[in-house]
Amino acid sequence: MGATKTDHFTDRQNQLALLAKALGHPARIAIIDYLLKVDACICGDIVNELPLAQPTVSQHLKELKNAGLIQGNIEGNAICYCINENALNDLQQFFTSIATSLEKKKSGCC
Repeated sequence: MGATKTDHFTDRQNQLALLAKALGHPARIAIIDYLLKVDACICGDIVNELPLAQPTVSQHLKELKNAGLIQGNIEGNAICYCINENALNDLQQFFTSIATSLEKKKSGCC
């Protein structure tokens, strides 16, 4: 059996791509923004914050959780979500390294 396309990249590159893909929808950005704003684990409030149906919000939460951007804990019959700071730190380090490289170059190549 042949290698998958992701096999040609490092674990770090694959992980960062997974995180970036999970952030590739405005509803997911809105969820992250909301979780950062409230700075707490939130159960049902997320649905009230978005102009989307509950099943749609649940799907977006699932995508964010599968990528590792958020964590969910079961409390009773609800799942409470919060930010996974480690994942956001990984993204921050990546974008900081890009900014640092660009600052060093400043050659105006294009």
